Amino acid sequence: MTFVSSLKPTALWSHFDAILAIPRASKDENRMRTHVVNIADRAGCNHAIDDAGNLVVRKPAVADHNGAEVTILQSHLDMVQEKNSDVIHDFRTDPIVPKRRGNYITGSGTTLGSDNGIGIATMLAIMETKDLVHGPLEFLFTIDEETGLTGASHLDASLLTGRRLINLDSEEEGILYVGCAGGGDTSIRVELEHDHLRDENTSITLAVTGLKGGHSGCDIHLQRGNALCLLARALWTAYLLSPFHLARLEGGSAHNAIPREAFADLVVTHSTRDAIVSAIEAEMTNIRDEYSSVDPDFKFAISQNKAVNAPWTIHSTENIIQLLASLPHGVEAMNYDIPSLVNTSSNLATVSQSDDSLVITTSSRSSIDAALEAVRRQIKAIGRLAGADVIEDPAYPGWKPNLSSPLLEITKSAYEQELGTTPSVQAIHAGLECGIIGKKIPGMDMISFGPIIEFPHSPDERVQIDSVGRFYRLLKTTLTQLAS
Repeated sequence: MTFVSSLKPTALWSHFDAILAIPRASKDENRMRTHVVNIADRAGCNHAIDDAGNLVVRKPAVADHNGAEVTILQSHLDMVQEKNSDVIHDFRTDPIVPKRRGNYITGSGTTLGSDNGIGIATMLAIMETKDLVHGPLEFLFTIDEETGLTGASHLDASLLTGRRLINLDSEEEGILYVGCAGGGDTSIRVELEHDHLRDENTSITLAVTGLKGGHSGCDIHLQRGNALCLLARALWTAYLLSPFHLARLEGGSAHNAIPREAFADLVVTHSTRDAIVSAIEAEMTNIRDEYSSVDPDFKFAISQNKAVNAPWTIHSTENIIQLLASLPHGVEAMNYDIPSLVNTSSNLATVSQSDDSLVITTSSRSSIDAALEAVRRQIKAIGRLAGADVIEDPAYPGWKPNLSSPLLEITKSAYEQELGTTPSVQAIHAGLECGIIGKKIPGMDMISFGPIIEFPHSPDERVQIDSVGRFYRLLKTTLTQLAS
């Protein structure tokens, strides 16, 4: 245990402290699920697990409140595992090391997992509490949210009897969310051709690091640098001056995280090396100036590398660079009625090499189904122009706001009672599981709220300590009002 267990409210923070030591990668949530089951057994609550691995725990109402409707609390078990390249950390075995910075908790060069670990800890605290007035509760813990919301997609809805749901996966205080964007990923696979060069060539490595990155939904409007886009921009600038061979290009680590780092190996002739390096450095200087206010820690490095025997051909090199330089990234359209809300966006998320092919992943979002499909068709067209094999994952649905929701009215009342102000009611440009659950269970009344969590999906992730206490109080007051 760490200092986190001593924070207030201890019932919540002690659970989060324990969660920090439990590996919980997407698709590998077994240890986290077992931990929750053990807590449920200790609290005398029964549970059920569906074929996908989603977990439902049931807690009876307190005395005299058995007639209240069932309320579902919902969070996901997995977390995004991101770290800075200079940090030694094995997410499969090493606990997250928390640090306190003023009124915030962060990781130590890694994601903290407050997304959605605070939600899990909150549910465990409610599961164990004995001094809260509440009706019958169902705790839904889904799996694999971060890699495509697949746990919710395969949820056995028959395990749930409740028809009102509070999602605890939001990250802004003072806002009650009643809608979210839908989205879908696209995979672009390009076959690589290799060349065999003579000894008068030399190899150099380019590294783009130090960018903030962030959540590809919540942070896309901040216009932070995308390491893959910036690297492709510099490579294309230099290539137009003097062609070269690529031998490696990779970056990004998750479909829903803006890439913070990207790397490339170039094979150049001795006679063109200085000109190519100068062109790349000049463009990177331009980029640094452009992004200085939003990404002040941006770093770019060039180093000598070992000789490469079989780099990509000129054709493959040019094809890949042009493809990356052409793919959309960032905000495509803002909402016409709510100027602060992003309607449609796309994230150029990852590039990795597999055998003799390069795989590029993009993640697109929109609150409008037709707009989502339009940007995905654009990505498909660009991929096909490059001769790539383009595979589109099934899109997940958005969540249409219901401003007449009874649950919304009760939560607003609880907010005003407990926190003394009136909350804002909004939709979010991110994929919450509410959209999928609402489609599986028509008529489900839903709302989402949470504490202040900043820069999720990046090593800068941090949670504001005081906001967690206020969030916990709001949830408890809401549950008590729902029990009436």
